[in-house]
Amino acid sequence: MAKSKAEFDIIVYGASGFTGRLVAEYLAKRGIKRWAMAGRSTAKLAEVRDLIGAPKDTPLVEADASAPETLTAMCNRARVIITTVGPYQLYGPELVKACAETGTDYVDLCGEPAWMRQMIDAHDETAKRTGARIVFSCGFDSIPFDLGVWFLQQEAMRQNGAPAPRVKGRVRKMQGGASGGTIASLTETMKAAAKDLSIVGLLRSPFALTPGFEGPSQPSGMIPEYDSATGTWAAPFVMAPINTKNVHRSNFLLGHPYGADFTYDEMMMTTIGDAGKAIAEGIATALKSANPFGEGPQPKPGEGPSAEEREAGFYDVLFIGEYPDGKSIRASVKGDRDPGYGSTSKMIAESALTLLEVDTPGGVVTPGAIMAKPLIARLTANAGLEFALES
Repeated sequence: MAKSKAEFDIIVYGASGFTGRLVAEYLAKRGIKRWAMAGRSTAKLAEVRDLIGAPKDTPLVEADASAPETLTAMCNRARVIITTVGPYQLYGPELVKACAETGTDYVDLCGEPAWMRQMIDAHDETAKRTGARIVFSCGFDSIPFDLGVWFLQQEAMRQNGAPAPRVKGRVRKMQGGASGGTIASLTETMKAAAKDLSIVGLLRSPFALTPGFEGPSQPSGMIPEYDSATGTWAAPFVMAPINTKNVHRSNFLLGHPYGADFTYDEMMMTTIGDAGKAIAEGIATALKSANPFGEGPQPKPGEGPSAEEREAGFYDVLFIGEYPDGKSIRASVKGDRDPGYGSTSKMIAESALTLLEVDTPGGVVTPGAIMAKPLIARLTANAGLEFALES
């Protein structure tokens, strides 16, 4: 554990924002002790504290990404920082640096792989030295996928004595839109790529987050196809470019238990026949457009759906492990809230709580690499997720 003693176990940085408020509300309802809310304005934090019904004595911490000394001061008071302040490439670098240097654990909701690689290159060694665990992508990007593959492979090794060399992640059902933060992150990533062509290479590479390792050629997942394993047409999945990179990083950090030749892709299941093909092709066309999240007004950072809409959301992801001899194994991960907000806020909170309990070395890591088993247990018990084998 990076720090065994600090004033607070957890500080939620960005608690006055939309997603940060949901995280703070979740911790308050869970009755978690020794935590604080942080942001630029203590007056706004106090409003949110009262709005979510958190205890009146919940501490408030002033911290601002434009004032690095306030971030360092915040890190010195906590064992774990939860940050929902994105896009991370704009507001995250100084906080990652401060956490790495002070030995403070860090969790975020990042879906910005080029920035993540920059942070790996800049701070991994420092975090290893100080013991800080820097854990990106602790929401719908990419916990259901990272842990879903880990869960499948544990059973694959138990049943067959070897991991499945080929795994397909297939989003079977999903209700709930992308968050304003996700949309802003994608926009900033595209701007950065236009200025720096090296970012384009990182975005395209499945192994952008495995420095020094380049695995086998991977399916692109961007071309609609008939998937005989599911009996449906499969369409590109908008979050696949980040999730697949995180799955490969977990395999890399664990010493390739899935195999150095592991192949993985993610797509969305549509339906059968010509209707399924047409839907898949329509989704592929939309993802190539300037607005891959659909027509009409999109939520801005800090905006999101109502409580009713969050509770009506859900997701269901199927994982299929395939062997060269034709054997296969299936597992699923399901969530009981909309992926971008309701479920994500619970997943990042439980990730931080799990970090408090696991004693693992520092570095820029993934949930799947350092806390898969205990985190699955927490998510199943508290956060409305279900991990199951399927026949």
